[in-house]
Amino acid sequence: MAPRYQRGMDTEPPTPEIVRPPGMDGRAWAMLIALSLLWGGSFLFQGIAVRELPTLTIVASRVALAALVLGVVLAALRIPMPRTRPAWRAFLVMGLLNNALPFSLIVWGQGQIASGLAAILNATTPMFTIVAAHLFTTDERITPAKLAGIGLGFAGVVVMLGRDAVAGGGDVLAQLAVLAAAVSYALAGVWGRRFRALGVAPLATAAGQLTASSALLIPLALIVERPWTLTMPGIETTASVVALALLSTALAYVIYFRILATAGATNLLLVTLLIPPSAIAFGIAFLGERLALNEAAGLSLIAAGLAVIDGRLGRRRSRA
Repeated sequence: MAPRYQRGMDTEPPTPEIVRPPGMDGRAWAMLIALSLLWGGSFLFQGIAVRELPTLTIVASRVALAALVLGVVLAALRIPMPRTRPAWRAFLVMGLLNNALPFSLIVWGQGQIASGLAAILNATTPMFTIVAAHLFTTDERITPAKLAGIGLGFAGVVVMLGRDAVAGGGDVLAQLAVLAAAVSYALAGVWGRRFRALGVAPLATAAGQLTASSALLIPLALIVERPWTLTMPGIETTASVVALALLSTALAYVIYFRILATAGATNLLLVTLLIPPSAIAFGIAFLGERLALNEAAGLSLIAAGLAVIDGRLGRRRSRA
């Protein structure tokens, strides 16, 4: 029988261990910066690839090669893939929402807008995620701070879209396509909550969704774009597609889930603040792009909104 502890007795109950949320040490920051460079680089690689290859061919090549690499990683680590129908149905939806749709929308959009602008618009994903979680879950509600952050972020979007939308600019559809990709990512984030209940390892989730999205995209690319009829792409384009698959997808997922395990989801959100600067820098350095004044202003508002949602800045000021 367990001992009883009574007030006034010499024997007191043991002090419960305090479980602190995971923090950001030097290694976690290094991984976060590396991840932001890999995902920021994806906009550079896509910006190069769209010059010679159509959208579905780029995206299908990206997910298929990344799925193959992660399959090898899983085999080396002896992490089993699930064989149940519910798991693969979940992979199919996740592959559609987290890979097939957003990758295709962003690549198509980058055929018309700069890679840095695409990255800025993609940075709205956490804001759409908060809205989706509020609508489709019972335990993640919108707080006043989150609402304020969402308002700032969407104000940034309006600043970027406003002039072109009023003038009927041709870039508006491309920008809306990237925003639709952010919405798709947000829905994927809510959908992906079920994999923990299914008992699927995070890296197996990444490999499963990439395999499922490959099954969706490869036939579509073969039917719609007939890639064997295309002109053979140059070395730069081929290297960009390979880098997109190996670095910005396969390796990025490995680092992503490592940060998630060691630093937590809240700290992982910081990568959203780091991707646009790296994508903008790559675009300026390698693609000759320039950031317009309204785009810089929109980025500032989105970054402020994400900082408010994250909450760390306010907590630090309150402790000062």
